[in-house]
Amino acid sequence: MTQLPIAAFIAAARSGRLVSFPTDTVPALAARPDQASQIFAAKQRQPDKPLILMGASPEMLWPYVRKDGKELNQWQQMAADYWPGALTLVLPACDRVPPAMNPLTPDSIGIRVPNSQVAQMILQQTGPLATTSINRSGQPALTTVEAINQHFPDVFTPLASLWPEPQSTEPLPSTVIKWDGQGWEVLRQGVIQI
Repeated sequence: MTQLPIAAFIAAARSGRLVSFPTDTVPALAARPDQASQIFAAKQRQPDKPLILMGASPEMLWPYVRKDGKELNQWQQMAADYWPGALTLVLPACDRVPPAMNPLTPDSIGIRVPNSQVAQMILQQTGPLATTSINRSGQPALTTVEAINQHFPDVFTPLASLWPEPQSTEPLPSTVIKWDGQGWEVLRQGVIQI
């Protein structure tokens, strides 16, 4: 059984173990950014599918972004309009981002602040985590703590009491938009319509 009380769960995440927790979209499979390669291995994920850096606040995430003057104001405005929420911003990465987060394009990073009290509470204590949906690559996202424990028995989860009631419909992933130097390009249409 890999369900842990929250203090033990936070300790496991901080120590570099693979963890899963609920977000405002699908549950996350997460690890410290320097341990991102574990996520690719667990999911059997191809390196051309980068991970998302999730944080409890924008202030936790901006240090991972290469800031370019006026562009930063536009990025921060988009974040202010939609965060916390189901919008991932793909921006130029600074050298603080481990290459394992985005093996084929290490000069960019997707960042997001989820609109979930549980996720924010966890991320506040762990710091930003490398995340993606919890499932084997190409399979539907797992949405219950029971399914996660069954399919990923080595991944730590918080106690089931911290998880929301399962939805009757398949939850949508976050919308992903990328800054192309001039404006925003939609890479994946999800919950938020851009």
